[in-house]
Parts: sequence; C-alpha cells; structure tokens
Amino acid sequence: MSKQRIAILGGGESGVGAALLAKAKGFEVFVSDGAKLQPKYEQELQDNLIDFEAEKHTEDLILSAVEIIKSPGIPDDAPIVKKAIEKGISVVSEIEFARRYTQAKIIAITGSNGKTTTTLLTYHLLKSAGFHVGMAGNVGNSFAREVLRTSYDYWVLEVSSFQLDNCYEFKPDVAVILNITPDHMDRYAYNFQNYVDAKFRILQKGDAEQVFIYFKDDATLSLELKHRTLPQKHLPISLQEATETGAYCLGKELHFRLKNGLTLHIAPEDVQLKGKHNQINVMASVLACLEVGANPDNLREYFKTFKGVEHRLEEVAVINHIKFINDSKATNVDSVFYALDSFDEKIVWIAGGVDKGNDYEKIYALVKQKVKYLVCLGIDNDKLFNYFREIVKIVVQTDNIKDAVEQAYEFARDGDIVLLSPACASFDLFQNYEDRGNQFKKAVGKLSKLDGVKRD
Repeated sequence: MSKQRIAILGGGESGVGAALLAKAKGFEVFVSDGAKLQPKYEQELQDNLIDFEAEKHTEDLILSAVEIIKSPGIPDDAPIVKKAIEKGISVVSEIEFARRYTQAKIIAITGSNGKTTTTLLTYHLLKSAGFHVGMAGNVGNSFAREVLRTSYDYWVLEVSSFQLDNCYEFKPDVAVILNITPDHMDRYAYNFQNYVDAKFRILQKGDAEQVFIYFKDDATLSLELKHRTLPQKHLPISLQEATETGAYCLGKELHFRLKNGLTLHIAPEDVQLKGKHNQINVMASVLACLEVGANPDNLREYFKTFKGVEHRLEEVAVINHIKFINDSKATNVDSVFYALDSFDEKIVWIAGGVDKGNDYEKIYALVKQKVKYLVCLGIDNDKLFNYFREIVKIVVQTDNIKDAVEQAYEFARDGDIVLLSPACASFDLFQNYEDRGNQFKKAVGKLSKLDGVKRD
C-alpha cells in the first residue's frame, strides 16, 4: 500500500517543521516554495530525505496530494492555493496539522498587539512553577517541529491571524484574545471584518469546557461579542471597571477573581513590565496560568526572573542622559499608542517603513503631547511625514538606520527618550522587524562611544 501524499507550501520554519512531522507520521512529503529557501532549511530537507522544490510550484506534484499544509505567509488567493481548493483538496495550517499529534493542554494567545509578551510570560510562569510545558507557534520554533521533538503536557502557543486562517478543528483549552485593531488589511481585502473573523477562529470549536480570556475594554471585541453567542467560560480583563470574574486594574494593583471565589492581588512592584498594555498582558498570563492549575501564591516570585521581550520597549542604552528604546516590534498604530503612552518624558520618535493601511488618528493626541521630533525611516515616508508635520516641531526623512539614530541623538536632550516604534512593516529596508531592531541597537552601540562628549 502506497503512502498518502502531503504537499507543503512554503519552505520556512513553519513548512519545514510540518514536513518533518509529516514524514515522521508516515506520509510521503513534498515541499514547494515559490522563492529561494534559506540554506539552513534546504540542508535540513536534504538531510531528512524530503523532496522539495524552490522558486516554482509544480502543479502536478502539489495537486496530487491528499492534503496541503500551507505556511502562514501564503494567502488563500495565491493561484496554487485556489486551484487546490477548487479541486477539493484540504488546505490546512501547520498549527491545525500539528494539533492532531498531541494530547497536551493548550493555551493559545492571539491579538493584534501584546501576544508575544503574553506568550513568553505565560510560558515563563508555568515553567518556573514546574509545569512540563513547551512554547511554539508565532514565536520560537514551529508547533509541528516542537510536537515532533518533545511530548509536553502543556503548550503555550502564540497564534497569528494568518495561522488561524486555515484552522478548522483547532480547539485550545484556554483561548486568549488580547485586542483586535486594524492590521494586515492588505491580506484581508481591506475589510476589517475579515480580519476580526480570522482572530475569532480561535473560538470556533469551543464549548463550555473551553476558557476564553479577553480584554473587554477593546472596542472591537466588545462590539463583536454583542453579535456572537459563545458557550465558553468567559474571563474578562478590564482597566475601566471591576469584573465579577477574570481580572481588573483600576490603578496599578492587579486584581484577580479566582474560580474558587478567592481573590489574588499583585502589586505593581512585583511586575517589572511597564505600561498599561503590559497590565493587560500580565492579567491575561496570570489568568491562563491559574486556569491550568498554577499555584497563585507563588506567581509573584516568578515575575522577578522574567526579562521581557526583545524588540518590544527594550531599553538599549542611556547616552548623555538620553534613553534609547527599541520597539521595532511595533508594526502597527495600536502598538505605537501603547509605546507612547508608556513614557512621561519627551520623545524623539523614529517611525516609518511599509505602511499597511495605517490610520494615525488614534495616536494624534499622544504625538502632539509627547513627541518633540519625528525621524521618518523608510523608502516612502510621505504619508507619515505629511500627517504629523503640522504638530511636531521638526520632521525629517531618512532611508537608513545609521542616519536615523544619529539625527535622533542630535535632536534629543537630557532626559529625553529616543524611541524606535515604527508603526509599519520593515520590508522596505530590512529583512524583518528583528533585523530592524538589531540594526538600531548596533547603531546606538556605535553612538555609545560618544558618551561624555559635549552637546550644544
């Protein structure tokens, strides 16, 4: 009897992870990527005797599969995907495929912003508490690779809308939606509801046993929940009012309503993450941990060893009393709102890149109040430049990170913040947001040699 054939579209981390798991489960596997493969992934496929092609899609080899696993970066309207769907071939995400091969409890976290911090913190808290827990998805390695590698009892997954798009049976035990604000509109036909629906796929198979943690103050979530009947156990989070279940913060202390009727309080000094957005992230993490059985009495201690997220409000250096903050992961306007709102100091703001349909109205007041100078970083800065030039003292344009950092340093004075928080994708000048953040840190590192020089 011949093996069933699975085709995998995309030869990056998601696709190669799925290929390794599929082969281990007895499938005949073929990987196809329309672009070049990174050398490390090409070598890995060769080492594991997995057939693949690059810079093309051979239809006969792909459309002969019983199922296609699609990498999240490939849209549903890609020609080869449309042909597969027309032919009636099942097209699923790597998250969906990997879930079939683990019986572990899953905490899945999504949202337009904050999901990486929340995922890393949840994983850290559970691991510190002695849980046999793994982490994967949109952060770290692919879920498929990790399922193949280790049989954990619990998984904490960061899941993007792209990963949820082709999930149909995926049902996490704890589902977290932190917020939904416009993002990736180019992928969703510039229809916000399409993006909202993608996020809510995390709940599509839910029942009364599934726990649903969400930020109830989010306008989109609040409106959407009025139109949906959801059977899950709801645990809302709020910064505006006390909640009967879930968690809330009306000042700085975090309050939790536990399932046995008891309460838990966490003081601000117990949590090093700053900003209102991180209050939301922390409350979501703690609720998720409590729902899978973490001891509430010990959680405060575990916060002390959490180091935060690289490229998310990451303090890089202090030079001549000027603090440099790397927030390269802020690829949309909502992320920038939280970044600007986190500081009381005056800000020299570095922003720009590939605009994803941004509406800057949400941050207009904060920019007017806090930003002294704006350094636009990108190939096409016109939209950003024109929107803010009337309310920011000086707006300049540059197309390289070295000049951006040097100009920001020249504008800044003692006590100011130089904040890289782009509000845009990075692909015009950088490989990804990590590359942008790393280049920023490198440029700031060169500036640090000037520490102590005279300033005008």
